[in-house]
Amino acid sequence: MRRIHRRAFHSLWLLALLSIVIAAVLVSLLSWNSASRRIETTGSPLFVYCAAGMRLPVDLIATQYAHQSYGCQVQLHYNGSNTLLNQLEVAGVGDLYLAADDSYIDIAIQKGLVREAIPVAWLRPVVVVPEGNPKDIRTAEDLLREDIRLALGEPSAAAVGKKTRRLMQTAGCWEALSNHAVVFTPTVNAIADAVRVGSVDAGIVWDAIVSQYDNLEAVRLPELDAGKAQIMISVLTSSEQPTAALRFARYLAARDQGLKVFREHGYVSVEGDEWDVAPRLTVYSGGVNRVAIEDTLERFKRREGVQLDVIYNGCGILCSQMRALRQGDHHGSFPDAYFACDVSFMEQVSDLFVDVVNVSETDMVIITPPGNPHSIHKLEDLGAPEINLGVANPDESALGALTRRLLRELEIEEELQQNVRTQTPTADLLVNQVKLGALDAAIVYRANTSQVTGKVEVIDIDHPLALAVQPYAAARNTSHRHTVERLLSAIRRSRPHFEAAGFRYLPDASTP
Repeated sequence: MRRIHRRAFHSLWLLALLSIVIAAVLVSLLSWNSASRRIETTGSPLFVYCAAGMRLPVDLIATQYAHQSYGCQVQLHYNGSNTLLNQLEVAGVGDLYLAADDSYIDIAIQKGLVREAIPVAWLRPVVVVPEGNPKDIRTAEDLLREDIRLALGEPSAAAVGKKTRRLMQTAGCWEALSNHAVVFTPTVNAIADAVRVGSVDAGIVWDAIVSQYDNLEAVRLPELDAGKAQIMISVLTSSEQPTAALRFARYLAARDQGLKVFREHGYVSVEGDEWDVAPRLTVYSGGVNRVAIEDTLERFKRREGVQLDVIYNGCGILCSQMRALRQGDHHGSFPDAYFACDVSFMEQVSDLFVDVVNVSETDMVIITPPGNPHSIHKLEDLGAPEINLGVANPDESALGALTRRLLRELEIEEELQQNVRTQTPTADLLVNQVKLGALDAAIVYRANTSQVTGKVEVIDIDHPLALAVQPYAAARNTSHRHTVERLLSAIRRSRPHFEAAGFRYLPDASTP
């Protein structure tokens, strides 16, 4: 009997031990999963310069963000947009700047104070009056009546003041309005408060501000409807924690997080990205672009705290994959962005992409082994006997398609075809074969030769069709449109990389 009890006790002990082990494993797994979503921060709060008119939604968003496991504390400093711009320029510290008008962000970019900027919402100036509009203000002329006490935003401090001045100057009535105003305030909130307490009869504020007061209403004027402002949040170049700053900016400007709060408080939001603590982006790129963008993509990934899956290949192959993905005939992720080798391969999938920007261009050239042993000087020389020629595959790559178009234009395609020994999906394979002596010549991009200087001979092709232009575009259905646009900005800031790689950079003044 005692032996049976011992066996039972031993079994119970083993069962208890096993339960403890299983519980520990489950706790570890749960903790690991939670930790995988938690982001390390510096421990320092993010310092945000924020336009005073955004106080209500931004306070709520910052509190909401701080309560998340991936968040951090946010310290908010409110004032007029222009006042804040002056303060952050003098102080030289801070992480983020949220302005009520994107014109201030443009100024900050020009001064080198801002790196990234993300759109948030739209504002329109309106006349604010007490509920019921007791003074019956209907027109701009009504604001000039002797019985109307008018409040305006200070143009040198508040974004609404600057916008009002510009619109009313265009309408030809700013001088009269500014002379008639009894008070100029440094923030838009002060105007609404003055109307609320009755110290003035009317003021000009943002439409979203009026919706935050129960006893006020808005009067729209044609002169003010002529212009609107865009709220933007930007990351300052002074930030010592840009990844954390960008994460909060993405959260504030996410359609399913911060923008919900803005909409609930009367703001007309942009169509923001979906929120993810570490968004995963897929980028398709033609192989020729790799040497110019690889370092930039890596820096972007680290700075933004995102995941990047980059697929390099011949553009013909990439286009085929995209069409198959759309039809459900291929496994994988459709790209959020596409950087093509040539515009002709962007046109093939033009229905799937928007906002195409031409970034760079590169010439097509002939390469031979050092010393050019077969004395090749022009395309026609490639048809000489005993020339082992390499070209890109016209169905798999932009280079191949452009080569075929060029040779057909010169009516030498059939003549040269007899010497073609290989057709490859990417030009780097051709460069390697020429470098190793397996080919006597090949037609490639000049950009393909930047890494093999001195190891191949480069011969120019003097023809206008010997040119490829590299466009970048966002996928029409991407959930991370603004992040994709910031990636384009990062690429366009890397002009030296393109020029060092043998591309000609194509300036675009619209890209910061």
